[in-house]
Amino acid sequence: MSELAVEAEKLDSADELAGVRAQFVLDTASDDAADAVGVYLDGNSLGALPAGVPGRVEDVVRRQWGELRIRSWDESGWWTAPERIGDRIAPLVGAATGQIVVGDSTSVNVFKALVGAVRLAGEGRDEIVVDATTFPTDGYIAESAARMTGCTLRPVTPAEVPGALGDRTAAVLLNHVDYRTGRLHDLPALTAAAHAAGAVVVWDLCHSAGALPVGLDEHGVDLAVGCTYKYLNGGPGSPAYLYVRRSLQDRFDSPLPGWNSHAEPFGMRPAYEPAAGALRGRVGTPDILSMLALEAALEVWDGDGVSIEAVRAKSLALTDFFLRCVESYVPAGRVESVTPAAHAERGSQVALRCPDAGDVMKRLIERGVVGDFRHPDVLRFGFTPLYIGFADVERAARVLGDVVR
Repeated sequence: MSELAVEAEKLDSADELAGVRAQFVLDTASDDAADAVGVYLDGNSLGALPAGVPGRVEDVVRRQWGELRIRSWDESGWWTAPERIGDRIAPLVGAATGQIVVGDSTSVNVFKALVGAVRLAGEGRDEIVVDATTFPTDGYIAESAARMTGCTLRPVTPAEVPGALGDRTAAVLLNHVDYRTGRLHDLPALTAAAHAAGAVVVWDLCHSAGALPVGLDEHGVDLAVGCTYKYLNGGPGSPAYLYVRRSLQDRFDSPLPGWNSHAEPFGMRPAYEPAAGALRGRVGTPDILSMLALEAALEVWDGDGVSIEAVRAKSLALTDFFLRCVESYVPAGRVESVTPAAHAERGSQVALRCPDAGDVMKRLIERGVVGDFRHPDVLRFGFTPLYIGFADVERAARVLGDVVR
């Protein structure tokens, strides 16, 4: 056994979050079985299945829907699920209750937040600044929102944002973590810069929520959106969420008013009157099956010691250890990390540049190490501390070294 493998065993023995792994459905690692999916490092695309979800979904389908039927909107709490589950997510992103509503997709919520931000900014501001390195959909939505609101779209890198802001800036749309490189952007400083220019800021938390502290309330973030199927393990296509800072809620004007966000949803009035609070971020009938699966998935955070701070500490330790193992096992010059080494600039993934990355990832998956490939030359490995251990990390780097030789 290598020195790194021995060290991994010691680190796993001392890991206070190690017991949480049993709450997930995972395969067993095996170097002997070529097709065994033993190390799952793609939780930054789709989180693993929490063990409590299947039973909860069965109850929702068989009893709540099958037996109670329409009564479940009241008796099973279906109607209040969007805000109730939003309050479950709130502490994971540093928000007080009553500011997050769950529903729709990330793309839809980006649209709601960005158009809402322009409307909050008011007259005389006609420019949207957007992260030029953003996930493509955010860019598409920003371009459409700019056309619809009569704004000019200005794409810049996050580092260029402070210098790009001015008295015409209405809204700023930024990603907390770069989905390709894993770079963590400075949310407090960029939020403060936007506010100093009089702009409204929207943060996309898809690659940070559930992996590291966000501090929405602490840093005065205006609006934020995020998905729940990555580090929150809500399942494929699980509903996204929208955060509206409490002080802005009475002025937040959603571009997608629906009967679910009406002050009197069952009044069926022809004129729209928005509900109070974050509820005005709702639109139509919530997707109950996915939403309640998400609620069950979030219960893994209820255990003693399972805090976002503990998860962040382990995430940094895992990614540090992975980079050390890569340096030891992978031939020099074969891969290059494009993820920042500084903890303050790193999310919960490691991206390695590799000329034949697509082929390498296929062979890694055949050997039971699952990450993903981003065109043209990036190997992406996501580290979900709730179910990834140090032995997993050591094995992944060792197999990578074998594959690229």
